[in-house]
Amino acid sequence: MNQEEKGRLAEALDYFLNESLQQIVLSKPRGQEGAGKVRLRPVTLKGRTVFQAEEQRGTQAFHRNMEKAEAADYVEKALEEQFGQAQMQSLIGQGQVLVSKKGKVTVKVKRLQTPARGSAQQAVIQAPSRAADHNRKKQYILPEGEPVPFLVDLGVMTAEGKIVQSRYDKYRQINRFLEFIRDVLPSLDCGREITIIDFGCGKSYLTFAMYYYLKVCKKYAVRIIGLDLKADVIENCGRLAEKYGYEGLTFLQGDIASYEGADQVDMVVTLHACDLATDYALEKAVKWGARVILSVPCCQHELNRQMKNEILQPVFHYGLLKERAAALFTDGIRAQVLEYLGYRTQILEFIDMEHTPKNILIRAVRQKEPGPAGEEKAGPYSAGAGKNGKELRALLQFLGVRPAIVRLLAPELLE
Repeated sequence: MNQEEKGRLAEALDYFLNESLQQIVLSKPRGQEGAGKVRLRPVTLKGRTVFQAEEQRGTQAFHRNMEKAEAADYVEKALEEQFGQAQMQSLIGQGQVLVSKKGKVTVKVKRLQTPARGSAQQAVIQAPSRAADHNRKKQYILPEGEPVPFLVDLGVMTAEGKIVQSRYDKYRQINRFLEFIRDVLPSLDCGREITIIDFGCGKSYLTFAMYYYLKVCKKYAVRIIGLDLKADVIENCGRLAEKYGYEGLTFLQGDIASYEGADQVDMVVTLHACDLATDYALEKAVKWGARVILSVPCCQHELNRQMKNEILQPVFHYGLLKERAAALFTDGIRAQVLEYLGYRTQILEFIDMEHTPKNILIRAVRQKEPGPAGEEKAGPYSAGAGKNGKELRALLQFLGVRPAIVRLLAPELLE
């Protein structure tokens, strides 16, 4: 990148890196090392605006907060060394940066017409804290100011569409979940009726949100089934679905392991199904051939009772550390079993639920059909699932464990 090209890029970044920015997406990596994609957006921390980079590395997402100057240097270096494209979206314009194979940099910027002094748009640019709030609201899938019936009844919104301050975290969580749904839509056949099952739906904030987004906003044909053990919760959710006229939304009482109410399911959602209930839900999803699985596991006790390893014993001696290690190993093994069975699996950060600090979400999208029972399958989507499952088998032996997810879906790895 020569000085003239650097100058044009610096000018574009100076224009876009402010509270009006919606996002900068860095893509088309030029090598195998490093992040596959980066998304940069403004966030407000302790009353000031910083720029958060979300780096997608394999199945993990890493976050980094930066001041404006540091963010500009970060983007410039990323384009110089790693990425071939940047897309910039803002309330004040759009931009694109392309890097050719020979390193030539092309910068295109389309600015909105300069607002008159004192106009509303100028206020967005000149009032940092208010601009950040405005921008944050603009990015929500269910925007504030537009009343959503189920959010009003569940106490998240007022009748005028204003977010109840004490429920703002719930509002953010719902929108974050819908972002996960939006990201997987290309993997679903939206030209026909989509069947989704939400195991352990509880009060069903997210179940209603899924239906509203897919049916009301996106106009897709959907059938969503919410399943939970609590009769009073199911009864209340059923009343609300009937009240809103959500004909494709059904709530049933029952448990995950014994549910037999569907022959084919496109997407399985399981949020905080406790301990082995998550494994039973994943088993159901795989055997249905579900295209998409979204799972936020909870209360991973099984491996904590099984793990025995002389090398790790000095750490396992501390009960709290062993418990936390067991939870991480449990979810890592779950993700790798899904990879082994033909899913492209990511472990992402979710927003904490009200009743638990657990915030890991397993997102799996089916890439190929499972092989014959007992056949060792190569998993090309991550190192842990590769080499015909040998590395995953070695991990199980190292920890001395026989997890439920392996017993249910890949017992050959225990032989």
